Amino acid sequence: MRKITGKSTALKAITAFLLAVIMITGMVACGSNAGNSNTPPSTPAAEQKNTDPITVVWYPNESGNTHAEIRAEVCRLIEQATGRKAESKTTTDYTIAIESIASGSADIAMAMGAVGYIEAKNRNPRVDVLFVNSDADGKLDGAKYFAWICVNTADADQYGSGGAYSIDNIRGKKMSFVSNSSTSGFRVPTSSIIAHFTNDNLTEDDLFPDGNFFSEVYFGQTHQGSAVNLITGNADVAAFCDIELDPYIELKSGAENTVGSIYSVRDGADAPFDAYAGKEFVVIACTPVFNGPNAYNPNNLSADEIKAIQDLFTSEEVASNETIFYDGTVEGAVGLYKKASSYGYVLTADSWYDPYRQ
Repeated sequence: MRKITGKSTALKAITAFLLAVIMITGMVACGSNAGNSNTPPSTPAAEQKNTDPITVVWYPNESGNTHAEIRAEVCRLIEQATGRKAESKTTTDYTIAIESIASGSADIAMAMGAVGYIEAKNRNPRVDVLFVNSDADGKLDGAKYFAWICVNTADADQYGSGGAYSIDNIRGKKMSFVSNSSTSGFRVPTSSIIAHFTNDNLTEDDLFPDGNFFSEVYFGQTHQGSAVNLITGNADVAAFCDIELDPYIELKSGAENTVGSIYSVRDGADAPFDAYAGKEFVVIACTPVFNGPNAYNPNNLSADEIKAIQDLFTSEEVASNETIFYDGTVEGAVGLYKKASSYGYVLTADSWYDPYRQ
C-alpha cells in the first residue's frame, strides 16, 4: 500500500511542475504578442462595425427613370445617417419588394402601402415601421392619400354627368387594377365596389380575372401601368392613386381628389406617359387611404442605426429637401410627395395600420 501511495505522490508532483511550466510559457507567449505592433489584439465580433451596404427596395411605381434622382437622394441620406453605403434595389412586381423586406435581402422598403407592409410583417414579425409621410401640418391626423377609380373623359357620360358620377355602371366593363398587393390600387377599390354593390353579395374573388363581375380584368403592375391601360383603351375603368400619378398629370377642372375632377397628362411627361400628352380622365370614385409606411428589417441594422435614420428623416432638414417633398409650383418638377399634402416624415407605430388588417 505504501508503494502505491509513493508513486501517486510523485506523479502529482511531476504533473504540477509540468502545468506550471505550461502556464509560464503561455504567459510569456501572450506577453510577446501583446507587445508586437504587427499583431494587433483581436476585436470581439460584437464590437466589429458592420460595413455591409444597406439595401433599399422600391415598389415598381418608384423603380422607373422618373424616380432615379429620388432613389439616389434617399440613399445619400441613409449614408449620411449611418456612415454606411446604401444602394437601391428596383423591382418590377410588388411581390418582389414585399418578399425582399420580409426575407432580409433588403433592409429598408420605401413608400410601401399598408397592405404590402402587413403582408411583409405577417411573413416576418421583425419587420416594422420606420416612418411615414405626414399630413400638410406635419402630423398623422390627415396623413392620407387617395385611391381613385377613373374613366376616360370621352366615356364619362356613361357614369354620370355634371360632376355627379358613380360606379353604378362599371359592371361588365374591362377593369384595370394595379396589383393584388396594392392598397390603393386593389384592396381599397375592391372593398369600395363590394360595399357599393351590397345586394350582390360580392366577394373579392368575383372581381378577379376569373370572376363574374367584370368582362375582363387586368393588372398594370404599377399605378402608372394601370392608368396607361385606361388611357390607351385597354380598360374602360381603372384604379390607381393620386400620388403615383402626380408627376405625370395636371388638374384640368374641379378640385383635387374629388369625384368629377378631370386630369390630363402633362406635356413633357416621362415614360410611360410620354406618348399621351393631353389625354384626359375623370375620377368617378375617390377614397382616402392612410399614408403607406416606410419599413425596415433589423437583421442588418443596429438599433443605433435605425434611430439615426429615423432622427434624420423626421428632421426639418429632410422636410425641407425638395427632392423628397416638393412644392409643386415648378413646371415639371418631380419629388416623392407634394408639400401641400405632406410636410415631412413622422414616426408612427405598427398599430396605426390595424384598420387595414381587417
